[in-house]
Amino acid sequence: MNIKQIGNITDGQDGAVFGGLLFRFKTNGLCYVYNLNNLTIEKKSPIVSIFTLDKADVIVPHSNSVVFGNEYYAEDDEFPLLYTNIYNNYSKCENKRIGVCCVYRIWREENEFKNKLVGLIEIGFTKDELWSSGDDIRPFGNFVIDKEKGLYHAFTMRDNEEITRYFSFKLPKLSNGVMDNELGVKKITLKKEDIINTFDTEYHRFIQGACCEKGKIYSLEGFSGDKVNPPAMRIISTNDKKQLECVYLGDFGLTIEPELIDFESNVCYYGDNHGNLYVIEF
Repeated sequence: MNIKQIGNITDGQDGAVFGGLLFRFKTNGLCYVYNLNNLTIEKKSPIVSIFTLDKADVIVPHSNSVVFGNEYYAEDDEFPLLYTNIYNNYSKCENKRIGVCCVYRIWREENEFKNKLVGLIEIGFTKDELWSSGDDIRPFGNFVIDKEKGLYHAFTMRDNEEITRYFSFKLPKLSNGVMDNELGVKKITLKKEDIINTFDTEYHRFIQGACCEKGKIYSLEGFSGDKVNPPAMRIISTNDKKQLECVYLGDFGLTIEPELIDFESNVCYYGDNHGNLYVIEF
């Protein structure tokens, strides 16, 4: 595996890549948009635009995992729907929204980017032993989209058992949801009978950003040079239902908290909490 730094962007959480643009999110719902062809390393890369996620003041998103899907809100939209999870707003928000992923429509008006919350996807069995192993530290779970197969993968840390459990669903249609009166959008609740597949893997410690590429989930975890929770990337095969590899990023000199990972045109982009952006060659 080879890793090469290609840019210096704002600090933050996960991000998503589409059409040569990188969308980097912060915990307050702010998004910084960058052109991947106009990055710099010596100083902060020029910003294309900045916007705030719709209803961020109410939802209090952490933007721990952010991915573009394969469906468009309207046929002539430039960008597909964007999915971003809540993850850990429990210390900042009265409504915890455990197991909830927010879905946004993004568009451009001249040089400005606009967005609107258009739906919610909720795991409907987060209090069930199938999802939770008891006093889990992060019961909110992470979510990725398999664009090729049209699947929605959810996974959660089961702390008492020290395993991570994966669930696969058919990517739901927003039109099939029920109105959430607080946020004014339709919410889809995924039930146990909607599960297509489920399996357990090795324990993921403090899940960070994640994405899915060619049937493999790339899940980041850990903190800055922490010996107990070292920065790492796990590669999970959804076909084989197992972990293929755990890459300890410190072995490559990457000791800052990992946050961002995504693919476009077979290129893997990786970013840390401080804003160092890399390309990973497997």
